[in-house]
Amino acid sequence: MKSKVILLLSIICLFSCKESQENNSRVDTLPYYNEATFTPHWFSPGDKRLDNFHKISNFRLTNQEGKIITEKSFEDKIYVADFFFTVCPGICPRMTANMMQLQDEFLEDDDVFLLSHSVTPESDSVPVLKSYAEAKGILSHKWHLVTGMQQEIYKLGRRDYFVEEDLGLSKEEDEFLHTENFVLVDKNRHIRGIYNGLNKTSVKQLITDIHTLKSEK
Repeated sequence: MKSKVILLLSIICLFSCKESQENNSRVDTLPYYNEATFTPHWFSPGDKRLDNFHKISNFRLTNQEGKIITEKSFEDKIYVADFFFTVCPGICPRMTANMMQLQDEFLEDDDVFLLSHSVTPESDSVPVLKSYAEAKGILSHKWHLVTGMQQEIYKLGRRDYFVEEDLGLSKEEDEFLHTENFVLVDKNRHIRGIYNGLNKTSVKQLITDIHTLKSEK
């Protein structure tokens, strides 16, 4: 009888531990990143070394409502950034669907936002982005689709967010930028994670990591 009880408790513990692992982040705090290899750096919040650590640069872009969006739009906010274009027939629809999961998860959370940059800004005008947003169910108060100068957007993608995986390859500034990566940015514009936007498991981890980031003091 005793052995049966121990076996039952072991099974309960196994499932409880598994559930706990699935609902918690891999770590208690997230690392910081400052270059394209995404080598993690660990700092305590408030560490003075972060004053000179890599941050997303200032920017000025226009969203689907014709509103100017700058770095100040995300002041003291967490956001997830990606790069797409509205007529992309390949990976973009899947990325948009997975980003939609983030919109649904944090719909009522005023501390979390989404930012999608068009990599074909010459054709993705404000009306085009507006139409795309309406067709996909994208909510303007939560998720900004932005257009602007191609040079600025490509610079942000390559030098600020490090979204491309072709490490070590030299590219011209106007060479087409296309990536499936989602980048997690904290309230101080530091990069705290990169995720495969096509992979549902990776997106689930991103959701978990956002909750971890929200708990930082």
